[in-house]
Amino acid sequence: MKAASVWICVTLLLLSPALLAAEDGRTVSGSPEGSWLASAEKLAAEAGVRGEEGAAPPPAGEGPPPAGDGPPLPLHTIEGVGGALAVPMAYLVNPGPEGTKVGKPAVSASFLGLGNKNLTVIAVTETFFRRVELGYAAGRFDIGNLGHVAKKISNGGIRLNRRDIWLHNFNARVMVIPENTEILGIPMPGIVAGIQAKFNGGVQGIDDTAGGAFTAIGLERSNGIDYVVTASKMFPTLLFGRPLILTFGVRNSQASNFGYTGFADECSTTVEFDVATLLLDNLAIGYEFRERNDPYDRAKPLHKGEDNLHAIRAAWLIDDHLVLAAGWACMGNVGNTRVDCAWGIQVKYEF
Repeated sequence: MKAASVWICVTLLLLSPALLAAEDGRTVSGSPEGSWLASAEKLAAEAGVRGEEGAAPPPAGEGPPPAGDGPPLPLHTIEGVGGALAVPMAYLVNPGPEGTKVGKPAVSASFLGLGNKNLTVIAVTETFFRRVELGYAAGRFDIGNLGHVAKKISNGGIRLNRRDIWLHNFNARVMVIPENTEILGIPMPGIVAGIQAKFNGGVQGIDDTAGGAFTAIGLERSNGIDYVVTASKMFPTLLFGRPLILTFGVRNSQASNFGYTGFADECSTTVEFDVATLLLDNLAIGYEFRERNDPYDRAKPLHKGEDNLHAIRAAWLIDDHLVLAAGWACMGNVGNTRVDCAWGIQVKYEF
């Protein structure tokens, strides 16, 4: 808990200048316009090259075209914040053009196939003052054959009372340093600090019917908080004239399997990163990695531990509001199941 307290203090210190700037209406040099794709278009136009939306260099004597909302990126993570599949990005969802105080909401529906298990997530976010992103995500985790395995190894003594587990994510993220803000003459990456409060609506009941099996290996509570700091930097024309976006994050968490199998008492600090690009004007692709540190003791066959997540994805930008994404992931162990070939889809709409 000491580690969590330190993270709370650090997060509040980081958030202070951003909240003050939002309160008095100040803007910071280099603030992205609308979305990272709109920002890439602006920077590419300023450099006199073709942007990802096909923008030509501005006519002589004119500045770059004003950026609007931009295409509907980033996606929603399975925890309901702006990012990829499981790795947040330092770009807020649908912040609106410069001067926007209350951004329009964005909603998404995601499905992830995990062998004999699956995950369905509905998420909604809204951004205020182009600095603060608030979001909520409800996830339903189908536990698959866990009940059958528990019954088998206990000779019928354990009968789980439910087939699914619900996890509720309440998220708040703040843009601490907007991308390209110059410090000592160096353009900085965007930095976002976030808190993800998670409430599990079913793991305690499953543990009770399993005779305290999960408590025995480390389950302490059905709720917890993730503290996340994320940095993203876009290079507008680095990849053969296309934008390249690099993201790195640090997370402090007590969660087991993102919180779907509960929370331990001790916090652990892990890292995550993402690489993304706009391959075509309407097609974004990316790779992500998220370190997963198992807070529980292994107890085969009910809990085989956790492994790091690797995933690739492609997102089709249907228009300025709608995006359809699909991906593949290697997640290793998820509860009692080995998931080396997960697949997922997401539909996201920005109003």
